[in-house]
Amino acid sequence: MSRLEALWLGIVQGLTEFFPVSSSGHLVIFRSLFGIEDEGGLLFEVSVHLATLLAIAIFYRQRIRGLILGVLTRQSEAIHFTALLVVGTLPAVVVGLSARDFIERQFANPIATGFALLATGAILWTTRGSVRRWRERGEESASLDWRIALLVGCGQALAILPGISRSGTTVAVALALGIAPRAAAEFSFLLGIIAIAGAAVLTLPELAAASPEAMVTLAYGGGAALVSGIAAIWAFVRLLEGGRFYLFAGYAWLVGGLFLAWNWAGV
Repeated sequence: MSRLEALWLGIVQGLTEFFPVSSSGHLVIFRSLFGIEDEGGLLFEVSVHLATLLAIAIFYRQRIRGLILGVLTRQSEAIHFTALLVVGTLPAVVVGLSARDFIERQFANPIATGFALLATGAILWTTRGSVRRWRERGEESASLDWRIALLVGCGQALAILPGISRSGTTVAVALALGIAPRAAAEFSFLLGIIAIAGAAVLTLPELAAASPEAMVTLAYGGGAALVSGIAAIWAFVRLLEGGRFYLFAGYAWLVGGLFLAWNWAGV
């Protein structure tokens, strides 16, 4: 992978990480369409995800600082919320450790990615009814509990596969369970920090063994993902609060369908 290709893929990652269209799926698509070779596909994937993790940390810096201080001073609300984040992370940890080889193979499986994008569209479409019901009831957001955290975590575990949107799936599950849009987005993104950091830890040996040239390439991709990610996260929250989240379903169906047709046609 050249530095220009890494830069381009980093921009794609940053823009699609916070929109519910699967950043990993888009990376597979762009590699396939443009013939970009990358021997360490999962390593690059985690590198650009680390950059978007930093974007999340910047956007939610006040909430994160409050949680850290709350845990250190033994505030019950902060301890409870942090514990829910840990519970929500467990499904992804189990899947990531037990099926890592299978998951990595899916990054080289464009057909599976195309079908996964179609599934993402179906998941996103369900949010249309969830948001409408939440508004019609005029009720406050349901309280996050262990059951909701675990179910949202199962959605995150499913989204390890390329083509399944992590933000889309986790937010859709939270909305379906009665969580308000802003609270659903916050829990989804804070949950992502733990999952992405955990994935990065698993690849540290590979990262340490990477050549200096490979490290520079990873830096290009990560820098591009950070800048574009910060720009995209603000737009994501506004769209979610405006009740237009489900509109991304059409995009996921279109991209997934066209990508499948392109592969079947053998272009």
